[in-house]
Amino acid sequence: MVTNQIQSSMKHLLLALSVFFVSATVFAQAPATVQKAENVVKFKELVHDFGKIKQGVPVTYNFAFTNVGTKPVVIEAATASCGCTTPVKPEAPIAKGKADKITAGFNASALGPFNKTITIKVAGIDAPLDLRITGEVLNEVDYAKYQQSKGNKSK
Repeated sequence: MVTNQIQSSMKHLLLALSVFFVSATVFAQAPATVQKAENVVKFKELVHDFGKIKQGVPVTYNFAFTNVGTKPVVIEAATASCGCTTPVKPEAPIAKGKADKITAGFNASALGPFNKTITIKVAGIDAPLDLRITGEVLNEVDYAKYQQSKGNKSK
């Protein structure tokens, strides 16, 4: 009788362990592959330095990129770090192997050095990609002096 109880207990233990291992296998997930924007879109450069620019004269730069992924890419959002920067993103999907651009506009209204970020969100990728524009805004007098020191006419 005791032997039957031990066998019954062993069967229950074996059944419980089997259920545990089966459910652990069913619910186990392979580690998620982290997809990075850099693996899908390849930018020629991530930072552009405008150098010294004149106050009140807006500037723009085109950040060129290529779709290096295996399928069309959609740029969901291009968000600026402040209102002085205006990003423009492509609206249509970019086909595999094709190139396009993100245009960064800067209004140059505030004097002094600037370092602005444009955050790019690619569809299907959690981690965003940051582009940056830098430079220094000079007033009209200082900009004219800067241009003369370079040997150029003031604009």
